[in-house]
Amino acid sequence: MGKWEVLNSNYVYQSPFGNLRKDTCKMSDGTVIEDYYVNEYADWVNAIVLTKDEEIVLVKQYRHPGNDYYLEIPAGKIEDGETYEEGIIREVREETGYISDQRPILLGEFMVNPATQTNKVISFLINDAYLAYEQQLDETEVLEVKNFPFEKIGEMIRNKEITQLFTVNAYHLAKDLMRNGRDGQ
Repeated sequence: MGKWEVLNSNYVYQSPFGNLRKDTCKMSDGTVIEDYYVNEYADWVNAIVLTKDEEIVLVKQYRHPGNDYYLEIPAGKIEDGETYEEGIIREVREETGYISDQRPILLGEFMVNPATQTNKVISFLINDAYLAYEQQLDETEVLEVKNFPFEKIGEMIRNKEITQLFTVNAYHLAKDLMRNGRDGQ
């Protein structure tokens, strides 16, 4: 088993939100795949944000492809020149107005869907957050900040009140980290 060789690559579509690339690939056994479509997206960051009162800060927003409103953790793309940590601090502040005097704790880096996408999501835990700012949303963002007791989130997932996969994943990572000590030890 070996990596594929890219014989040809062309962009079908390019935009500020992502690109669609068509590759011709040769597998290690010699099989050629003429039309392998790859979605190029920027990496994004998200965070479980916990207040001093152990409430989780979520955002509720409409997601057009899902045709519904979703409860999610704050998230977004990193901007040019930002580290992942700087990006999540900015995104949380802009979307929710919350900040923390503590550094974000890295929960993990995960490929979103390596079968068709190039990007990954980097998840953090932010402890002892407090409201310090008004929201600073992009012109296409409309979202409502909602706080819930952290201990209720598992039940909300089971009741399908929270169905966004990256929120569920980050919640379980944070819960595991907290169970084993906040420093991961």
